[in-house]
Amino acid sequence: MGSGDWAVGVRYDWVRDAESARLWLCHRQASSALCAHAYIRHSLRMIRPEDLLRPTPAGLHCPPGDLYIDPVRPVARAVITHGHSDHARSGHDAVLATSQTLAIMAERYGEGFTNLRQPLEYGGWTTHNGVDIGMAPAGHVLGSAQAIIRHQGLTMVVSGDYKRRRDPTCTAFEPVPCHVFISEATFGLPVFTHPPDAEEMGRLVQSLGQFPDRAHLVGAYALGKAQRVIRLLREAGWERPIYVHGALERLNRLYEHQGVDLGTILPATGLKKDALGGDIAIGPPSAIQDRWARRFADPVTAFASGWMLVKARARQRGVELPLVISDHADWGELTDTFNELKPDEIWITHGREEGLLRWAEINGMKARALRLVGYDEEDEDTTADRSD
Repeated sequence: MGSGDWAVGVRYDWVRDAESARLWLCHRQASSALCAHAYIRHSLRMIRPEDLLRPTPAGLHCPPGDLYIDPVRPVARAVITHGHSDHARSGHDAVLATSQTLAIMAERYGEGFTNLRQPLEYGGWTTHNGVDIGMAPAGHVLGSAQAIIRHQGLTMVVSGDYKRRRDPTCTAFEPVPCHVFISEATFGLPVFTHPPDAEEMGRLVQSLGQFPDRAHLVGAYALGKAQRVIRLLREAGWERPIYVHGALERLNRLYEHQGVDLGTILPATGLKKDALGGDIAIGPPSAIQDRWARRFADPVTAFASGWMLVKARARQRGVELPLVISDHADWGELTDTFNELKPDEIWITHGREEGLLRWAEINGMKARALRLVGYDEEDEDTTADRSD
């Protein structure tokens, strides 16, 4: 089954459209066994969404498939949407994910992070206990995927974390027609409208021109954000070497191995005091406020995050140059996605669900909040901050 089969033509209540009427007439006339089979298949009530996927303390559980999606504790079978540690944990008996996500998990947790790995690429399908499982790009980080769960005529899509804008380091989000769309809501308030990435990179490059004697330290999470900032800098015309904290080196190599060209990258270690005037160094957010940052020449501290739209957060972190760059969908991307998919129901997993619930009510869409716990705000990924 390929990507062309993702489109769904029926809803999970009784079918009362022109097609069902045609099939009913075909069945009544008994013109062929095929028509009768088609009518029965379209007429029977589908499985209820809450019987296919349901929130539990361990995470989103699929009872018919006996599996969990992004579980927060070790389980027998896990479907993992992407490699950030709040979604991808070690200790599961079996893990199904894209090969890139599996490689990220092995890099971060070691080769023994699970007893059984099952790679499933974009557009691919597998079946477990009669439940079909597919993967579609989520556009969040390298290897990130939406998990498609299909059973007894019902299609549910678990977005994981996602964004809709272009990212030169990963495959873009692809909308998947479905009955129920399960979405994050990290930036689920109208105030969160993120500026174009090129604008934010332009501000960084402009600051380098204004302060040529000062090092520019950019806080960025080790998986996804750091590599994206590097690629965006290259696209903005920055051809000089970029220096990186040790916590980023292994994932940078993995991205390079996966075909993401980062240009000349040098370790920000063993440097003389007051080094890197006029240069860029990238490290995990915690590093720009600790002793690692003290070796650089009068550093300009920057932080790449969607939360830099909130000035109080920037002040709290002591950030001189806030860069509003997020790997999550902003308000417009979230609501545009809902309008594009027009699912029967929207389920919201984590984040600012109240704003989206109200938006759905105003726009005549059925929505509910799952209030799953254990997922962090914009990849507050503690494992990423550890230097290896």
